[in-house]
Amino acid sequence: MILHEKTSGKTPDEKKLKELCACKRCPTFVECKETAFCLEAVGKSKCIKEQKGCLCPSCPVESMMGFRHALYCLKGSEKAQLGKK
Repeated sequence: MILHEKTSGKTPDEKKLKELCACKRCPTFVECKETAFCLEAVGKSKCIKEQKGCLCPSCPVESMMGFRHALYCLKGSEKAQLGKK
């Protein structure tokens, strides 16, 4: 998986992105071992089944990575929502 930081061209590591992730503060989040659903390595949640709100548009990971979708926990990673394999 290749990730690019939008502003500096550096590639942030997955651990750093998960630390910045807003998923655990989201009203839709259900306590599970997963976060950072926008990342291809994580993708759609196996635990979350109901939308109760969405913090994706304000998440620093989404901004940093230049992602433009939302509800990653229910719809899948940015790459999945773009229809790329």
